[in-house]
Amino acid sequence: MPRDPNMKNDSNPVNQLRVEYERQNARFDAQLPIVQRFLEAQARQIADAYVERAQRVHFTLPDRVISTKGTEAIAVPQAVREQRVGGFTYRLAGRDIHDTLRQRLTELEQSNDQAIVIAASLIRFASATYMIRNMLPSGRIVTYKPAEEDDIPSIPVSDGTEPESAITASTDAIAEEGNGEGGRGNLQVPYVPAARRFYLPQWVAFGDKGELLVNTNKEAEAHITSMQHFLTVLFAARSLAPYMVVDDEFGKKRYGMLGQLVNQGRALANHLTNEIITLIKKRATEQSLNRGLSLSLPYFDDQDLRIETYHFVVIPAGRIMFVPAFVVRAALEEQAKIAQDTRFSSSTRKHLLLELEMLGNAFETLGD
Repeated sequence: MPRDPNMKNDSNPVNQLRVEYERQNARFDAQLPIVQRFLEAQARQIADAYVERAQRVHFTLPDRVISTKGTEAIAVPQAVREQRVGGFTYRLAGRDIHDTLRQRLTELEQSNDQAIVIAASLIRFASATYMIRNMLPSGRIVTYKPAEEDDIPSIPVSDGTEPESAITASTDAIAEEGNGEGGRGNLQVPYVPAARRFYLPQWVAFGDKGELLVNTNKEAEAHITSMQHFLTVLFAARSLAPYMVVDDEFGKKRYGMLGQLVNQGRALANHLTNEIITLIKKRATEQSLNRGLSLSLPYFDDQDLRIETYHFVVIPAGRIMFVPAFVVRAALEEQAKIAQDTRFSSSTRKHLLLELEMLGNAFETLGD
């Protein structure tokens, strides 16, 4: 029998997730306002414990729930309302709060009592929603484009409206309340135009040309850590309630922060690589590299979303006089290896190859 083209393809995984998301969202909206506030309070403590991977979490199911809008509330059995999940014994068994909480909620959702099923699903939905909407700041509307032969859009596209001045409106700066004299208003902390093209300008440490916008490498690394934590919270919400991937706010925050983290992570790796090049040149001038040279080249892994290091030997240990051509040769050899290395994603491989090319070029001119 031919399929009606107007019928929704419910076998599509994305459609199935959307149906489940809409069902849980409608279920939450159907609850009495006092029950919604109660669920939000429980969600706050569950979300905090889940994101921080606490040893245990205690939460309470609501005393009554509504199945669908317009129906009467049904009571949740008192005996199951108090829930305690996790503990030291679970840790010893190698199971953290992510495993134990998901398992407990699944067990409750498989109950024969409809009230328990609804209450548990509401707790799951409210907790994941709290992580996405309350634990994370909202950012600007951004558009990224991928670099050539790249997989991840990470280069911000300018709409041509960013003013050249760093003095901008309060929407483009952090507004800090003054704690001193009253009536002085807010202190506007401005961002340069390059930062304002990203989702959250306060975590941008490098400009369009890779220039450092903050005072130290540690500040730049702290910004990277903040962005990583942002995505960790998003991915925690997804692990608790997979259907949240179709939530509009989840999509905006994932897109905005993923592109920013990849861009800034690569910029940090390039910046650290340039510092390594400068250090090698300095030590070569001081003739302190005549006993061998090994390098740990930083690069940004866009699968694990963190800075990693690629180790290789430039000059074996021993009494060998440093010659710039050794660095050029080592860079070319490692490029050949990485080009065939399937452990890297194609975009991470390209990023690392460009760093090695940068390293080789820096010493090729020295040999002329």
